[in-house]
Amino acid sequence: MAGVSIASASRVLNGHGASVETERRVREAAASVGYVPNAVARSLQAQRTDMLALAVEDIGNPVYVAMMRAIEEVAAGAGYRLQVHATGADVAGEVELLDGLARRYVDGLVISPIRITDAHLAALARVPTPVVVVGSLPDDMPTTKPIDNVRADSHTGVGLAIDHLVAGGRRRIGFVNGPLDTVPGAARQAGYLDALDAAGLPFDPELVEPADFHYAAGRAATRRLLDRAEPDAILCANDLIAVGALHALLAAGKRVGEEVALVGMDDTDLAEMSFPQLSSVSLGSAERGRLAAELLLARLAEPGRPAQRVTVAPTLVVRASSDTAAKQENP
Repeated sequence: MAGVSIASASRVLNGHGASVETERRVREAAASVGYVPNAVARSLQAQRTDMLALAVEDIGNPVYVAMMRAIEEVAAGAGYRLQVHATGADVAGEVELLDGLARRYVDGLVISPIRITDAHLAALARVPTPVVVVGSLPDDMPTTKPIDNVRADSHTGVGLAIDHLVAGGRRRIGFVNGPLDTVPGAARQAGYLDALDAAGLPFDPELVEPADFHYAAGRAATRRLLDRAEPDAILCANDLIAVGALHALLAAGKRVGEEVALVGMDDTDLAEMSFPQLSSVSLGSAERGRLAAELLLARLAEPGRPAQRVTVAPTLVVRASSDTAAKQENP
């Protein structure tokens, strides 16, 4: 209908360039017959889907929202679309997702599991599709597959928060953590204990309360902590917990930032939206997402390249919830 060769029509419809006149004729012919490229047929012929996937525990968590936006920007710039999966931290579901890559429904996957189990490692060792893990993989992981890895440094981040609070005169520093059987929970607990030791402060188990990485759990855990102890500061393992802690402190009549300093982790939008605004340790959510996407694209371009492990350094952002400590630290 357009009066051009199959190759010319293909170049136009795939965006590979043609003369202005050829492009006009092909586009008009396609519109007149209602033709659109068949993505399934195209993927079968090209052996690619132009789709990437992201799998995280909870797509409502602001950490993962920031990560997703960064990945999507990098992916779109390279001509890929992004699928997003919420796993609910279900190990079996995450392993099934990894095994499902054999069906080639996407060209690559970024996954951020909060638990790394033997089942995860076994599945990663057999994936046929490039995968980047956001989270800490074990150093002795089997190397049958080059799995790229982007890590946060929670241990150092907790140390930054404790040093800030101690410099502000805080001595009874409570800690509301996530589950210890998770990668972030274990790392942040170790960071808390090491930071107390480095500051010469004794560990008091009455000041530590376990929770989950969610608002309601953080609020309930802080209430339990306040029922038995009198902290002059509280560090929370993420900002969702910290907002819950903030509301529990306010409900108990505590002056946040003066009577009790409060610091979260992740430095999400929630930290700035809260009142008072929350001090928080940034673990570079967007930066981890950007790096993960770039590593995935590099793996797609060069499948045999050595596995890469990248760690994003944390930074402390001081706001009103620990303002008194900040003023004492910088008179």
